Amino acid sequence: MPLTDVAPLSASIEIAASPAQVWAEVSDLRNMPQWSPQTARSILRGGGAATAEGAKFLNVNRKGLLVWPTQSKVVRFAAPGADGSAEIAWRVKENYTVWSLRLEATPSGGTRLTSTREAPDGISDVSVRLTKVMFGGVPKFTSTLQHDMGETLQRIKAAVEK
Repeated sequence: MPLTDVAPLSASIEIAASPAQVWAEVSDLRNMPQWSPQTARSILRGGGAATAEGAKFLNVNRKGLLVWPTQSKVVRFAAPGADGSAEIAWRVKENYTVWSLRLEATPSGGTRLTSTREAPDGISDVSVRLTKVMFGGVPKFTSTLQHDMGETLQRIKAAVEK
């Protein structure tokens, strides 16, 4: 039975660039290895569009000496609308989590970028067991994920504002 009592994780940052500029970077998940401390490689599968709902990715993740693959599928994809809001979200097959990046225009002409991890279907038993054995348990790994989300957003900000 999956771990179902899972609070969402979220972090936000303001970027001095328009939502269109931020979207141009974050809407293609093949860019994630540039920013995420855990994503070493992201490979588009199946020859589909990299920036579309339904796109599938094989991710190679790493933490220290540990390396593991995950499969993801884009489940929400909404380019910036007239109000500047946009979102891309992907579901990780192995652990059931849904990660997203949401953009909102700010009054100053910039963008608020929010990264969220949710587990609407819980977290898979296999993932929970591996987290306990390989990462020191769910609370410790959750703390690491929260920290890494902030680092990812800082790296995206630096890249976009460059």
